[in-house]
Amino acid sequence: MFSLQGITNSIQTWLVRNFTGTWVLVIECAIVMLLAITLFAVLGLVLVWMERKVAAHMQIRLGPNRVGPMGIFQTSADTLKLILKEGLTPDGADKLLFNLAPFVVMIVAMLLLAPIAFARGFQVWDINIGVLYITAISSLSVIGILMAGWASNNKYSLLGAMRSGAQIVSYELSAGLSILTIVVLTGSLQIGDIINAQQNGWWLFKGHIPVVIAFVIFMIAATAETNRAPFDLAEAESELTAGFHTEYSGMKFALFFLAEYINIFIVCAIGATLFLGGWMPLHIGSWEGFNHVMDYIPSSVWFFVKTFLLIFLMMWFRWTFPRLRVDQLLSLEWKYLLPISLFNLLLATVVAIFEWHF
Repeated sequence: MFSLQGITNSIQTWLVRNFTGTWVLVIECAIVMLLAITLFAVLGLVLVWMERKVAAHMQIRLGPNRVGPMGIFQTSADTLKLILKEGLTPDGADKLLFNLAPFVVMIVAMLLLAPIAFARGFQVWDINIGVLYITAISSLSVIGILMAGWASNNKYSLLGAMRSGAQIVSYELSAGLSILTIVVLTGSLQIGDIINAQQNGWWLFKGHIPVVIAFVIFMIAATAETNRAPFDLAEAESELTAGFHTEYSGMKFALFFLAEYINIFIVCAIGATLFLGGWMPLHIGSWEGFNHVMDYIPSSVWFFVKTFLLIFLMMWFRWTFPRLRVDQLLSLEWKYLLPISLFNLLLATVVAIFEWHF
């Protein structure tokens, strides 16, 4: 199978040959930082354009089609507009926390990129507690949202932040239990081990009913955790103007806007890794010929195709279902998803103990 591991090994060899140990680490960190920033910028442009096109398709209209071929430069024009806009700080705001909040949200998103395997041999840090790292770090994003809402000195912003905090904390339980289903079946918290366990089939197909239930619950919880419709009560325009980032403008608003789409990519990348094999090609049991053909497709292509399919699914949710009320949102989690997740984890444990999966 085509792998990017040769490129990373070549860079590592060249750095070791020309620099001392400390400088090798510093340069490698700088390269990773530049790649992460570049990935963020490209994903922001692509996902906003994709969102508009998907929305237009769902509503039987064209979407952006004037600025560049098929409107592909429309998001670039919007980015330029945000860069040129003045970033205002309200008079009664806590200036330190108000200006710090967007960066907290972006830093959390950057940290979450570390354990994700974008291709075979192309991973920043395959830590042995990768799944625990992801669940722990992702929970920190709510701190930036609460900071933004409180520091804005605006009742709509504070209410939106409180809604977001309650929503994220609640749905993290179901998302975590869904992830634990895969951990139980794999027997490891390491992302590399979870991917390798799917060499003879993705967990969604070989894990029976528990994995299917876990996947459905994970996608619902991930949609809620990223404040996406129909769970976008933290930014409900008809009630709260723009929610926790009402008072933000210019690049500070752009950072919140970008973080939302980066978080969508990250949760879908995690979903693709846990349930759909990550960069692993589609292999079916002992079908050697079929499996060999699938290996010709580069691993990075497999990863991004799976991730973008899940992103499309989340966008489909947004333009299909109406927004829930706050009581409905919390009832869905505490009365339905959480009990189902707990029972499903028990069922997955039984499947793992008796090795009833394929």
